Amino acid sequence: MPTTGAKPAGAVDEASAAQSVQQMFNSIAPRYDLLNHLLSANIDRLWWRRTARRFRSTLANPNAAILDICCGTGDMTLALLKHRPNGARPVLAADFARAMLSRGAQKFAARQRGTATAIALEADALHLPIQSGSLDLIVSAFGFRNLANYKAGLREFHRVLKPGGHLGILDFSEPGGLLGKAYAVYFHRVLPAIGRLVYGAAGPYNYLPTSVGNFPPPPEMLSLLRATGYDQATWQPYTFGIAGLYTARRADVA
Repeated sequence: MPTTGAKPAGAVDEASAAQSVQQMFNSIAPRYDLLNHLLSANIDRLWWRRTARRFRSTLANPNAAILDICCGTGDMTLALLKHRPNGARPVLAADFARAMLSRGAQKFAARQRGTATAIALEADALHLPIQSGSLDLIVSAFGFRNLANYKAGLREFHRVLKPGGHLGILDFSEPGGLLGKAYAVYFHRVLPAIGRLVYGAAGPYNYLPTSVGNFPPPPEMLSLLRATGYDQATWQPYTFGIAGLYTARRADVA
Protein backbone atom coordinates (compact mmCIF):
# COMPACT_ATOMS: atom_id res chain seq x y z
CA MET A 1 0.00 0.00 0.00
CA PRO A 2 1.53 3.39 -0.94
CA THR A 3 2.68 5.69 1.82
CA THR A 4 0.15 8.48 2.32
CA GLY A 5 2.53 10.86 4.12
CA ALA A 6 5.45 11.24 6.48
CA LYS A 7 5.78 8.53 9.12
CA PRO A 8 8.18 9.64 11.89
CA ALA A 9 9.10 6.99 14.45
CA GLY A 10 6.37 6.63 17.04
CA ALA A 11 3.66 8.38 15.02
CA VAL A 12 0.38 6.47 15.04
CA ASP A 13 -1.77 8.77 12.89
CA GLU A 14 -1.55 11.92 10.76
CA ALA A 15 -1.96 14.26 13.73
CA SER A 16 0.89 12.68 15.69
CA ALA A 17 3.04 12.55 12.54
CA ALA A 18 2.57 16.28 11.98
CA GLN A 19 3.29 17.06 15.63
CA SER A 20 6.44 14.93 15.57
CA VAL A 21 7.73 16.66 12.42
CA GLN A 22 6.97 20.09 13.88
CA GLN A 23 8.80 19.32 17.12
CA MET A 24 11.76 17.83 15.28
CA PHE A 25 12.31 20.86 13.05
CA ASN A 26 11.87 23.27 15.93
CA SER A 27 14.56 21.34 17.81
CA ILE A 28 17.14 21.32 15.00
CA ALA A 29 16.52 24.90 13.85
CA PRO A 30 19.67 26.41 15.46
CA ARG A 31 21.96 24.12 13.45
CA TYR A 32 19.76 23.45 10.45
CA ASP A 33 21.56 25.72 7.96
CA LEU A 34 25.02 24.52 9.02
CA LEU A 35 24.09 20.87 8.64
CA ASN A 36 22.23 21.40 5.36
CA HIS A 37 25.23 23.00 3.68
CA LEU A 38 27.69 20.57 5.27
CA LEU A 39 25.81 17.40 4.40
CA SER A 40 25.06 18.49 0.82
CA ALA A 41 28.52 19.99 0.17
CA ASN A 42 26.64 23.22 -0.69
CA ILE A 43 24.91 21.59 -3.68
CA ASP A 44 21.61 22.56 -2.07
CA ARG A 45 22.31 26.19 -3.04
CA LEU A 46 22.54 25.13 -6.69
CA TRP A 47 19.23 23.26 -6.43
CA TRP A 48 17.43 26.33 -5.01
CA ARG A 49 18.83 28.55 -7.76
CA ARG A 50 17.82 26.13 -10.51
CA THR A 51 14.31 25.88 -9.08
CA ALA A 52 13.94 29.67 -8.91
CA ARG A 53 15.14 30.03 -12.52
CA ARG A 54 12.49 27.54 -13.64
CA PHE A 55 9.79 30.01 -12.56
CA ARG A 56 11.53 33.26 -13.50
CA SER A 57 8.77 34.35 -15.90
CA THR A 58 6.18 34.27 -13.09
CA LEU A 59 8.63 35.77 -10.60
CA ALA A 60 9.30 38.67 -12.97
CA ASN A 61 5.64 39.71 -12.77
CA PRO A 62 5.53 42.26 -9.91
CA ASN A 63 1.86 41.51 -9.25
CA ALA A 64 2.24 37.72 -9.05
CA ALA A 65 1.08 36.17 -5.77
CA ILE A 66 3.74 33.65 -4.66
CA LEU A 67 3.97 31.23 -1.73
CA ASP A 68 7.03 29.34 -0.52
CA ILE A 69 5.42 26.67 1.65
CA CYS A 70 7.40 24.67 4.21
CA CYS A 71 9.98 27.42 3.78
CA GLY A 72 12.14 26.39 6.73
CA THR A 73 14.83 29.00 7.32
CA GLY A 74 14.03 30.76 4.07
CA ASP A 75 16.80 29.86 1.63
CA MET A 76 14.39 28.90 -1.15
CA THR A 77 12.53 32.14 -0.54
CA LEU A 78 15.75 34.12 -0.92
CA ALA A 79 16.46 32.35 -4.23
CA LEU A 80 12.97 33.32 -5.47
CA LEU A 81 13.46 36.93 -4.38
CA LYS A 82 16.50 37.30 -6.63
CA HIS A 83 14.13 37.10 -9.60
CA ARG A 84 11.56 39.55 -8.20
CA PRO A 85 11.66 43.18 -9.39
CA ASN A 86 12.03 46.00 -6.88
CA GLY A 87 8.70 46.99 -5.39
CA ALA A 88 7.09 43.66 -6.33
CA ARG A 89 4.39 42.07 -4.24
CA PRO A 90 6.09 40.33 -1.27
CA VAL A 91 6.60 36.57 -1.40
CA LEU A 92 4.74 34.69 1.34
CA ALA A 93 7.11 32.35 3.20
CA ALA A 94 5.16 29.90 5.35
CA ASP A 95 6.10 27.15 7.78
CA PHE A 96 4.51 25.62 10.87
CA ALA A 97 7.82 25.21 12.75
CA ARG A 98 8.13 28.55 14.52
CA ALA A 99 11.84 28.21 15.34
CA MET A 100 12.68 27.59 11.69
CA LEU A 101 10.43 30.40 10.46
CA SER A 102 11.92 32.93 12.89
CA ARG A 103 15.35 32.35 11.37
CA GLY A 104 13.91 32.88 7.93
CA ALA A 105 12.28 36.11 9.07
CA GLN A 106 15.68 37.36 10.28
CA LYS A 107 17.15 36.69 6.83
CA PHE A 108 14.31 38.53 5.12
CA ALA A 109 14.70 41.52 7.45
CA ALA A 110 18.42 41.70 6.69
CA ARG A 111 17.78 42.24 2.98
CA GLN A 112 18.62 45.67 1.64
CA ARG A 113 15.81 48.20 1.62
CA GLY A 114 14.25 48.81 -1.77
CA THR A 115 14.69 45.22 -2.93
CA ALA A 116 11.93 42.63 -3.24
CA THR A 117 10.89 41.29 0.14
CA ALA A 118 9.14 38.38 1.85
CA ILE A 119 6.60 38.04 4.65
CA ALA A 120 6.99 35.19 7.15
CA LEU A 121 3.71 33.39 7.86
CA GLU A 122 3.26 30.70 10.50
CA ALA A 123 0.89 28.25 8.84
CA ASP A 124 0.15 24.55 8.34
CA ALA A 125 0.55 23.43 4.71
CA LEU A 126 -2.58 21.28 5.00
CA HIS A 127 -4.72 24.18 6.26
CA LEU A 128 -3.52 27.37 4.60
CA PRO A 129 -5.03 30.69 5.76
CA ILE A 130 -5.14 31.85 2.14
CA GLN A 131 -8.09 32.65 -0.11
CA SER A 132 -9.04 30.03 -2.68
CA GLY A 133 -7.84 30.67 -6.23
CA SER A 134 -5.53 33.52 -5.23
CA LEU A 135 -1.95 32.36 -5.92
CA ASP A 136 0.04 32.33 -9.16
CA LEU A 137 2.86 30.11 -7.89
CA ILE A 138 3.54 27.74 -4.99
CA VAL A 139 7.03 26.39 -4.39
CA SER A 140 8.14 23.90 -1.75
CA ALA A 141 11.79 22.91 -1.25
CA PHE A 142 12.51 19.78 0.80
CA GLY A 143 9.37 20.22 2.87
CA PHE A 144 6.57 18.50 0.99
CA ARG A 145 8.08 15.11 1.84
CA ASN A 146 7.39 15.83 5.52
CA LEU A 147 3.63 16.40 5.15
CA ALA A 148 1.45 13.98 7.04
CA ASN A 149 -0.72 13.45 3.95
CA TYR A 150 0.66 14.10 0.46
CA LYS A 151 -2.67 13.96 -1.34
CA ALA A 152 -4.25 16.38 1.15
CA GLY A 153 -1.31 18.73 0.64
CA LEU A 154 -1.71 18.70 -3.13
CA ARG A 155 -5.44 19.30 -2.78
CA GLU A 156 -4.83 22.28 -0.51
CA PHE A 157 -2.27 23.74 -2.93
CA HIS A 158 -4.77 23.20 -5.75
CA ARG A 159 -7.41 25.07 -3.75
CA VAL A 160 -5.33 28.22 -3.28
CA LEU A 161 -3.81 28.29 -6.79
CA LYS A 162 -5.48 30.26 -9.54
CA PRO A 163 -6.59 28.26 -12.58
CA GLY A 164 -3.41 28.12 -14.65
CA GLY A 165 -1.24 28.70 -11.56
CA HIS A 166 1.98 26.72 -11.18
CA LEU A 167 3.37 24.37 -8.55
CA GLY A 168 7.01 23.42 -7.96
CA ILE A 169 8.10 20.74 -5.49
CA LEU A 170 11.85 20.28 -5.00
CA ASP A 171 12.72 17.21 -2.99
CA PHE A 172 15.08 14.29 -2.59
CA SER A 173 14.84 11.05 -4.53
CA GLU A 174 16.77 7.78 -4.64
CA PRO A 175 19.05 7.47 -7.69
CA GLY A 176 19.53 4.09 -9.31
CA GLY A 177 22.57 2.17 -10.53
CA LEU A 178 26.05 2.18 -8.99
CA LEU A 179 25.70 5.83 -7.99
CA GLY A 180 22.53 4.96 -6.15
CA LYS A 181 24.26 2.21 -4.20
CA ALA A 182 27.15 4.50 -3.24
CA TYR A 183 24.77 7.28 -2.30
CA ALA A 184 22.69 4.89 -0.20
CA VAL A 185 25.75 4.12 1.92
CA TYR A 186 26.35 7.82 2.48
CA PHE A 187 22.69 8.62 3.05
CA HIS A 188 21.92 5.78 5.46
CA ARG A 189 25.23 5.55 7.35
CA VAL A 190 27.51 8.56 6.94
CA LEU A 191 24.89 11.33 6.96
CA PRO A 192 23.19 10.20 10.22
CA ALA A 193 26.59 9.87 11.87
CA ILE A 194 27.60 13.42 10.90
CA GLY A 195 24.21 14.74 11.95
CA ARG A 196 24.51 13.01 15.31
CA LEU A 197 28.01 14.43 15.82
CA VAL A 198 27.03 18.03 15.03
CA TYR A 199 23.49 18.04 16.40
CA GLY A 200 24.08 15.71 19.34
CA ALA A 201 21.15 13.36 18.77
CA ALA A 202 20.42 10.61 16.28
CA GLY A 203 16.68 10.98 15.67
CA PRO A 204 16.38 13.81 13.12
CA TYR A 205 19.12 12.56 10.83
CA ASN A 206 17.94 8.98 11.00
CA TYR A 207 14.52 10.29 9.98
CA LEU A 208 15.88 11.95 6.82
CA PRO A 209 16.89 8.80 4.88
CA THR A 210 13.78 7.01 6.12
CA SER A 211 11.55 9.81 4.88
CA VAL A 212 13.21 9.77 1.45
CA GLY A 213 12.81 6.01 1.22
CA ASN A 214 9.10 6.32 2.03
CA PHE A 215 8.48 9.20 -0.39
CA PRO A 216 6.71 8.22 -3.63
CA PRO A 217 9.12 7.70 -6.56
CA PRO A 218 8.76 10.06 -9.55
CA PRO A 219 6.24 8.00 -11.58
CA GLU A 220 3.98 7.67 -8.54
CA MET A 221 4.28 11.35 -7.65
CA LEU A 222 3.43 12.38 -11.21
CA SER A 223 0.36 10.14 -11.14
CA LEU A 224 -0.67 11.65 -7.82
CA LEU A 225 -0.33 15.17 -9.23
CA ARG A 226 -2.52 14.31 -12.22
CA ALA A 227 -5.10 12.56 -10.03
CA THR A 228 -5.32 15.63 -7.80
CA GLY A 229 -6.28 18.00 -10.61
CA TYR A 230 -2.98 19.15 -12.10
CA ASP A 231 -1.81 18.98 -15.70
CA GLN A 232 1.57 19.44 -17.40
CA ALA A 233 3.17 17.40 -14.60
CA THR A 234 6.91 16.81 -15.06
CA TRP A 235 9.94 15.75 -13.03
CA GLN A 236 13.44 17.13 -13.68
CA PRO A 237 16.25 15.22 -11.90
CA TYR A 238 19.03 17.25 -10.29
CA THR A 239 22.57 15.95 -9.67
CA PHE A 240 22.05 12.46 -11.12
CA GLY A 241 18.67 12.08 -9.44
CA ILE A 242 19.73 12.77 -5.84
CA ALA A 243 17.07 15.45 -5.90
CA GLY A 244 14.54 16.60 -8.46
CA LEU A 245 11.95 19.23 -9.26
CA TYR A 246 8.31 18.35 -9.84
CA THR A 247 6.37 20.97 -11.77
CA ALA A 248 2.67 21.05 -12.52
CA ARG A 249 -0.11 23.48 -13.35
CA ARG A 250 -3.61 23.80 -12.03
CA ALA A 251 -5.91 23.23 -14.98
CA ASP A 252 -7.44 26.35 -16.54
CA VAL A 253 -10.95 25.11 -15.76
CA ALA A 254 -11.67 25.62 -12.05
